[in-house]
Amino acid sequence: MELRRFGTSDLFVSPLGFGAGHIGAEQMTDREAVYLLERARDLGINLIDTARGYGLSEQRVGQFLKNRRHDVILSTKVGYDVPGAQDWTFEAVHGGIDQALQTIQTDYLDIVHLHSCSQEILAQGDVIEALEQAKQAGKVRVIAYSGDREDLTYAIETNRFDSFQTSFNLFDQRVDQVLPTLSNHGVIAKRPIGNAPWRFTERPVGQYVEPYWERAQQLAYPLEESSWLETALRFTVFEPGITTAIIGTSRPEHLALNQQLIERGPLPADRVAQLKERFAECDATFGYPSQT
Repeated sequence: MELRRFGTSDLFVSPLGFGAGHIGAEQMTDREAVYLLERARDLGINLIDTARGYGLSEQRVGQFLKNRRHDVILSTKVGYDVPGAQDWTFEAVHGGIDQALQTIQTDYLDIVHLHSCSQEILAQGDVIEALEQAKQAGKVRVIAYSGDREDLTYAIETNRFDSFQTSFNLFDQRVDQVLPTLSNHGVIAKRPIGNAPWRFTERPVGQYVEPYWERAQQLAYPLEESSWLETALRFTVFEPGITTAIIGTSRPEHLALNQQLIERGPLPADRVAQLKERFAECDATFGYPSQT
């Protein structure tokens, strides 16, 4: 799998990253989780994206990394759930980084995000300062922000982050308006397949995918590729300005299929234009789900 330079850093990442939320589930065994990570790496996926809030994920990533730390670009997220520290304070970010280092059993973290905090919190400055101090101390290589819409815009305008993680997919294309301004930054696309709304023939009431399902009905894109998964992945992964797209799964065969699909390269330019034009026609009527 080709590697892409991550902003202006010396990191190079695969265009497809592994979202490690699924491996944090207690229903999965440690052995199953490590095998899934090994399979991802064997397929050429070198970016693993985890978070403090993903259950057992950081712990299991640490087990996997014991003998291959330099083979992987590790991304995690902090800002909350640190004993003795109020959420979204300097102490919570500082403590979250130190605990991640301990849990993952590593001397450094490649990319650390503030995990979707509001612009009001960012404006206080202390959470960003905690990231900056960790970078100066060599604990973190790239400081980042994960979020969407107004909060993302504010984070970009601070000029203090090296990279960003944000939603971009067939059903949520708004960020392409700011991607041209981020040419010197790494950009990680989360939800690259929009939580796969095509899985449902009826409204998935109360599920996280519901807003994307509603948009999919309105957009009514015509299917020209072999599957909606193929359309979604190729659309997102090859969008100019997107460095890598993270997708999670608990099944090794899904990893292999995802890789096979992006090996087909970008969608034809006229197909991309068609998908973007249709989204622009509908965008003003869309509500946007809360970010996580």
